[in-house]
Amino acid sequence: MNLELQDKVIIVTGGAKGIGEGIVRLLAAEGAIPVIVGRREADNLNLVNALHKQGLKAAQVVAELTDPEASRIAVDTVMQQFGQIDGLVNNAGVNDGIGLESGDYQGFIASLHRNLVHYYLMAKYALPALKKSKGAIVNITSKTAETGQGNTSAYAASNGGRNALTREWAVELLKYGIRVNAIVVAECWTPLYASWINSLPNPAEKLEQINASIPFENRMTTAEEIANMAVFLLSGRSSHTTGQLIHVDGGYVHLDRVIKS
Repeated sequence: MNLELQDKVIIVTGGAKGIGEGIVRLLAAEGAIPVIVGRREADNLNLVNALHKQGLKAAQVVAELTDPEASRIAVDTVMQQFGQIDGLVNNAGVNDGIGLESGDYQGFIASLHRNLVHYYLMAKYALPALKKSKGAIVNITSKTAETGQGNTSAYAASNGGRNALTREWAVELLKYGIRVNAIVVAECWTPLYASWINSLPNPAEKLEQINASIPFENRMTTAEEIANMAVFLLSGRSSHTTGQLIHVDGGYVHLDRVIKS
């Protein structure tokens, strides 16, 4: 299927690794021009250069998105280079363990900047260009907003905010023909997830326990599976889909996790 993304300029925050990398790679393979917005230039360039070697298009902008001004600068940089923005994937963030008992005000507010505020700001600054292109926004969110996890109040609150903004923007931007959807991620295997697992005293046992809790095939979602949905939602092939929270999670959130085959 031709997703009609040839030469479409798509910003992907946190696009150098993990889920973001999967999205960037698939966008490039579809002929789009993904622009990674991320804090580490070396990581950004590693992926961009790898794609260039494959004859694919990609670009990058270095930005520390916890700084509110960085979102404006990143969008301005993309517009100066390409003159258009056809889509935005808000993806950057981290489950940082700022809990109720263990956290404090400063940590909570810092986590909101790390995980939610830049979603709003990237969309705010990209909006004039998205109006012209009738582009699409995809927000990557987490199951923590729906299931809870424990000891991650700020991250859960941020993801609740991401979900709410998805629905709110879908309504507000109807008149511009801009579609807004979210992908809700549960247990997805990424380098960051692998680092967390390997930091535990019993990583193999913990991984087996987590896999057993995922109803479909008892395995984690891959970054490529998230990317498949994200790129579809960015494309004109999903032309009548907006305001949706789509769970790409092997049934983790909505199926009974104690079901045994």
